[in-house]
Amino acid sequence: MTKVLGPTFFDRSTLTVAKELLGKFLVRKINGKTVALMITETEGYHGFKDLGSHARRGKTARNAPMFMKAGTIYVYFTYGMHWMLNLVTEKEEYPAAVLIRAAGDIVGPARLTKALKIDKAFAGKPLGKKTGLWIEDRGVHVKPSDILKTPRIGIPYAGTYKDKPWRFVLKVEEK
Repeated sequence: MTKVLGPTFFDRSTLTVAKELLGKFLVRKINGKTVALMITETEGYHGFKDLGSHARRGKTARNAPMFMKAGTIYVYFTYGMHWMLNLVTEKEEYPAAVLIRAAGDIVGPARLTKALKIDKAFAGKPLGKKTGLWIEDRGVHVKPSDILKTPRIGIPYAGTYKDKPWRFVLKVEEK
């Protein structure tokens, strides 16, 4: 049974959502076609004190979607060439989000947004079929032992927060 996940799923602890997104499907409607990819890697960014978060210096035009309702899309531009897809979590006005790092066979957040044609047009919009980007639960069961926890990637400036095990990767069975 397929279920579209709404704001209630995202209005919880960022790290819980980051873990529970593993095995869910990122769905994108592109030119009338629906593409669904199972999420296999996420990273949590949590509040004002998280030195790896864009919210560490407060609310700005760039990070404003992080302060919106749970289930809002936060897309930002980085390195002058890549879009990054984040899904807002927790309570409104508390900046927290989950970066989608990999889904299906696409590994890397920039490759993912490029393949799914996700850019700034999605920033600040709610996840959902009307937006053309949503998350589905298709009944895939992920056990805690199937999840690898590691430090996040690409935030060497984040002090002790660079070492927080807030990156979650779905382990793939070797054949």
